[in-house]
Amino acid sequence: MVNVAIMGYGTVGSGVVEVIETNGKKIDKRAGMHINIKYVLDLRDFPGDPIQDKIVHDFETIENDDEIKIVVEVMGGVEPAFTFVKRCLQAGKSVVTSNKALVAKHGAELLEIARANKLNFLFEASVGGGIPIIRPLNSSLTADEIEEVNGILNGTTNYMLSKMFYEGADYDTVLKEAQANGYAEADPTADVEGHDACRKIAILSSLISGQQVDFEDIYTEGITKVSAADMKYAKAMKMTIKLLAVAKREGEQIQAIVAPFLLAKGHPLYNINDVFNAIFVRGNVLGDAMFYGSGAGKLPTASAVVADIVDAAKHLHCTIMIDWASEKLELQDRSLMERKFFVRIKGEPEELESKLHSTFGDIHIVRAGQPGEFGFLTGVMTEGEYREKAKTYDNIVHMIRVEE
Repeated sequence: MVNVAIMGYGTVGSGVVEVIETNGKKIDKRAGMHINIKYVLDLRDFPGDPIQDKIVHDFETIENDDEIKIVVEVMGGVEPAFTFVKRCLQAGKSVVTSNKALVAKHGAELLEIARANKLNFLFEASVGGGIPIIRPLNSSLTADEIEEVNGILNGTTNYMLSKMFYEGADYDTVLKEAQANGYAEADPTADVEGHDACRKIAILSSLISGQQVDFEDIYTEGITKVSAADMKYAKAMKMTIKLLAVAKREGEQIQAIVAPFLLAKGHPLYNINDVFNAIFVRGNVLGDAMFYGSGAGKLPTASAVVADIVDAAKHLHCTIMIDWASEKLELQDRSLMERKFFVRIKGEPEELESKLHSTFGDIHIVRAGQPGEFGFLTGVMTEGEYREKAKTYDNIVHMIRVEE
C-alpha cells in the first residue's frame, strides 16, 4: 500500500478522489499496490462528504507524516503551492501536480530537488488536462529531436472562436455564453489574453529544449481583438481562426509565440472545435503526430493526475528522468520569425492595391463584404519586416498571422 495526501479539494482535487473511488481496483492493479488517500488538505470543512474524515487543515500534518509517500498538489497558483511542494520533496515525498503556473515558474528547480532526493515531480495534467503529452515527449518520443509543438491549449478560447466562426456571433456575445456555461471564469483574463496557453507552451518549450523557458519571454496575444468581421474574411479564404501556442526549433534556438492564427482546411488543427484541445508534434524521426481530447474539466484532468500517481507509486525509490535544466534558454527574437500575414485595411482595393504591392510585394486581395475596407494576404516575410512595412499605413484595422 502507498499512502497519498491531496492538497486542495476543489474541482481537480475532488475529481482525483472520484477517479480513485470509481476505478480503484483497476488503478491498484496497474500500480501493483493499493493507492490509499490518507489526507486531504483544505482550509474548509466538508460536512456530509465522506472525505471529511480525511480533511486536515495544517500542512505540517502531511509534511511530518513519514507514511505519506506521494503528495498531490491541486491548489493552483504559485504560492503557497511552491513552498509546500518544495518542503514535501525535501521531506522525502514525491509530488504530482496539475498546476501549470507552478510548473512554468519553478519546474526546473523542483525537478532538481526531486532528482537529488531520488524522488519524482510529475506534472502530466499541467499542460493538456486529460490529453497525455508530457509522458509521450519524455518517454515515447525520446528517440526524436522534436522540431515543433503546435497546439490549441485552451478550451475556453477554442469554444469562443468556434462559436464566432460557425454562428457569426461577436466576441462579447460568445464570452457571456462561455461564462454562462461554466467554460469561462467571471474574470476571463487568463484565458482570453492567452496567459493560460502561454504557461503551457513555456512548459512544452522547456521540455523539448531541455532548458528553462520563461513564460514572460514568450510573445503572447489573446483573442480579444478577433471580431465577427475577421471570421467573415477567414471564411472567404476557406480558412478558420484559432488561438495557437507554437514552439519551433530553428537551428540551435527555439521560437515561441501565442497568438490567433489563420489556418487553411488542410492544417491538422483546422477541425478542432468547441472546448476540445489538440497538440501537434513533429519529430525528425517520427514525423507528425497529434494528441487530441478534453484539455480541461474535472475528470479528464483528474485522470491525468491519477496516472502520475500510479507512475510515482511504481517508481518510489528511483527518479523518472525528465530533461529540463534550470539554465535559461534565450528564445529566438520574434522579429526574425517568418510567416505570411493577413491584413484588414480601410479603403478600396482600386485606390490602394498598387501602393500595397510596392510596400509588401506580391499580395492577394480578399473581399468579405465589409463596407469601407478590404483585406490582403502577404507573402512570407519576417515579423520585423512586416512591422516596418505596416508603419507606413495608419488605416490598418487588424492583422492576423497565418500558420501553414
